Amino acid sequence: MSIRILLVEDEAILAMEMSETLENEGYEVVGTANNGRHALEIFHQEPVDLLICDINIKGDWDGIETVQRLIAVRPVPVIYMTALSDRDTIERAKSTYPAAYIPKPYNLTSLRISIEMAINNFALRSLTPAAETGDYSRGPTLESRESPTRDSILRVDDHIFVKSNYRFIKITLSDILYMEADNNHTVIQASQQKLAIRQSLSAILERLAMPRLVRTHRSFAVNLDRVDSFNDYEVRVGEFDIPLGRNYKESFLRYFDFR
Repeated sequence: MSIRILLVEDEAILAMEMSETLENEGYEVVGTANNGRHALEIFHQEPVDLLICDINIKGDWDGIETVQRLIAVRPVPVIYMTALSDRDTIERAKSTYPAAYIPKPYNLTSLRISIEMAINNFALRSLTPAAETGDYSRGPTLESRESPTRDSILRVDDHIFVKSNYRFIKITLSDILYMEADNNHTVIQASQQKLAIRQSLSAILERLAMPRLVRTHRSFAVNLDRVDSFNDYEVRVGEFDIPLGRNYKESFLRYFDFR
């Protein structure tokens, strides 16, 4: 599942070019808006993972006020893109805790890095005291004991972001079928995609803290909600047969009520 981006930009040609660039990079642009009210309308209608917003836009609200109104609905990471660099504008922008600030004209490398930072920083902010005081304008809860700036997997609410090449790929937790340890990598098999990340299976299971993701073997963990059948030796998940190791069978069976 691609990261879904809402683009707020009032220069039509730039908006079209940037939208095409983002789509070519593997992201999904759920909408483009040239003013704050239209952006808010799209935001209410579409699931948005990331907001890229110009500060100087048409309409009653500038980009900063637009962001304030959008994140009041639900928190998302924000990237500002603007030619404005005066101190007052920067200070106002900082009040919305943006993940990145891209000067115009942008370049593709800066955009890639900013999107990666946005996903990381959005999760990182939830580790601040604001997460305990209920100030969720700084982001949702991240299941983590380490700084996510070094990580290739992040959990945000009911989905994870897995780093692949230059971007994070979104996977809904319920879509995970199983995980398999492969040397120093772990393969995540979901319904529609398969990704490998450079972390141990044990580290990922501890990080995600997902009770329904259960180990069946030294090298495998399955999503109990996706199990179709099992016997003494293997677990069937969709079209996949996952081994059920002798040392894991008893703990696996505890999840089932045999009354």
